[in-house]
Amino acid sequence: QVQLVESGGGLVQAGGSLRLSCAASGRAFRLYDLGWFRQAPGKEREFVARINWTGGSTYYADSVKGRFTISRDNAKMTGYLQMNSLKPEDTAVYYCAVQRAQVWADWGQGTQVTVSA
Repeated sequence: QVQLVESGGGLVQAGGSLRLSCAASGRAFRLYDLGWFRQAPGKEREFVARINWTGGSTYYADSVKGRFTISRDNAKMTGYLQMNSLKPEDTAVYYCAVQRAQVWADWGQGTQVTVSA
């Protein structure tokens, strides 16, 4: 099991940027794909982005493509989500997770991102 802790959320104006971090405990982190998800009030949790275990392959939801960048540093056991050109509709709690046996098995507690108009 991998324990994950997100940080970097906050309040930002539309058009601004934030960088979220996902700090992992356990060396197994480097063996798993990493994903970012978000959940807005009254809505279901949705996929944002994922990166494979080597960092060589990424995939994004259409809603964030071209604005968000997912990355990871396995030596630091940390994942990142760089968010640019933020919009009010990006407001949500953001979660990171690792995929084990094709299941998003381990999750962080989330970090709040609020984008004002």
